[in-house]
Amino acid sequence: MGLFTRRKKAEKTKNENYKIKSTTSLDENLKKIRTILKDCDDVIYKEFRVGAKQDLEFALIFTDGLANKEFINESVLADLMYHAREIPPDAPELGNELFNLVKYGSIPTPELKEIDNLDDAVLAVLIGDAVLLINGTAKILVLGVKGWPARGVSEPGTESSVKGPRDGFTETYRFNSALVRRRIRDPRLKLKQMQVGRRSTTDIGIFYIEDIAQTELVEEVQRRLKTIDIDGLLDSNYLEELIEDNPYSLFPQMKATERPDKVAAALFQGKVAIMMDNTPFALIAPATFNSFFHASEDHYIRWIPATVLRIMRFVAGTLSLVMPALYIAVTSYHPGILPSELVLSIAAAREGVPFPAVVEALIMELTFELLREASVRLPILVGGVVGIVGGLVIGQAAVEAGIVSPIMVIIVAVTAISSFSIPDYTFSNAFRLFRFLLIFASGFLGLYGIILGLLLMLGHLVRLKSFGMPYLSPFVSLTPSDLKDTLVRLPIFMMRRRPLGVANDKIRLNNNRSEIYNSKDKKDESQGADKHDKK
Repeated sequence: MGLFTRRKKAEKTKNENYKIKSTTSLDENLKKIRTILKDCDDVIYKEFRVGAKQDLEFALIFTDGLANKEFINESVLADLMYHAREIPPDAPELGNELFNLVKYGSIPTPELKEIDNLDDAVLAVLIGDAVLLINGTAKILVLGVKGWPARGVSEPGTESSVKGPRDGFTETYRFNSALVRRRIRDPRLKLKQMQVGRRSTTDIGIFYIEDIAQTELVEEVQRRLKTIDIDGLLDSNYLEELIEDNPYSLFPQMKATERPDKVAAALFQGKVAIMMDNTPFALIAPATFNSFFHASEDHYIRWIPATVLRIMRFVAGTLSLVMPALYIAVTSYHPGILPSELVLSIAAAREGVPFPAVVEALIMELTFELLREASVRLPILVGGVVGIVGGLVIGQAAVEAGIVSPIMVIIVAVTAISSFSIPDYTFSNAFRLFRFLLIFASGFLGLYGIILGLLLMLGHLVRLKSFGMPYLSPFVSLTPSDLKDTLVRLPIFMMRRRPLGVANDKIRLNNNRSEIYNSKDKKDESQGADKHDKK
């Protein structure tokens, strides 16, 4: 079995390295390309014969809908036909003469590449470029004439903010890379590009800042991407599941974002961003538990309200995780820990309810999850209304029918609102699923079940890593400087260092507020002395 596997890998590597070489015969090259692209009616072949004796032959191949036909007609074909007639008919090598004429200035396109095989030519045609084949030379020119339909830059739909930039990523890879370049005008910002997918050949780019990101992290990301052997990639989640450390965990180990400012901020921290064509989401690695509670506008408002809001998010995340389980444990097993008046009030509210507290909680939680899923699948103009009205009607009807108690409706409503306060959708899904595990645990063991479930969750998070970084960083580290942007958000002038363990260049801010004030005071003193001297 081992020998067969090695032989299969060797044959696969041999087939990947083998490419069909082009020849000097235009007819032969066209025949091979037509064979490869058989039944591809959207591929256009335009053949030309120029000269007094019609002895200068060349062909242009492109895909209708992916290439910019207007640019091809006005800037490629017109110039090509005009300059081709300038070649003397008695030139010894007509093909090479035309090739050099086109390559060195005949066609006004900034993207021009020379290849020597038909496999790369076919791939260029399928990604939106045009291919120029000339009789008499085996060299092929690839002209950058991409013009596929693309969505314009707009505000992110999943990460809206009150204050901050309004532009978001689109499904076009080059648009997204340009949005990041616009924010980081540093030649040390590197973009390494590769193509993944045997059939999709999807463009993937790795963004990092050379002197900030650790070399080991960049190499590890590249290594994991190069090991992917799949037929096609349709979304960034494909990549996330294929290269993350623990695919069986409920918690995401990479952060997906539509915002270029988030990617730029992560790059300044020494992280790596992975961009993929055909998706508006970029992946940031490594990701930690703490980073999923950070909202887009935390650094765009003053640090005191930002800190208060961040603490509220941590509290809301805790409530969304344990609130239904606590209600079940207290009402079913430990009513003595509550004041007598509150216990009597809960007992009176639950009078007539035929189900135990755990069944009551499961009914309401499952109903709310169904409403949330239905509101997502419905059209935008209808989905929000259905979710709100459905929750109100079903909750009121369930209380009046005696199926659930009013306090259970309140518990589920507060839990849902708390889960919505978590900025990251995939991270909130992990809390939603773990909430059901705690509900079952509290239904069997009460508070002991909740404590046991939380300990299991904490143990899993302690062992979990994202590209070698502990998932609970920086809470598990002993570096005080790393805690300045966690549960609290200190002023920017106090965050002089980048997070340890990720960045090479540790210092991000050289001056502080005292230096600014001192320079201002000295300036005022010098201006006052000048005025006194003049008097």
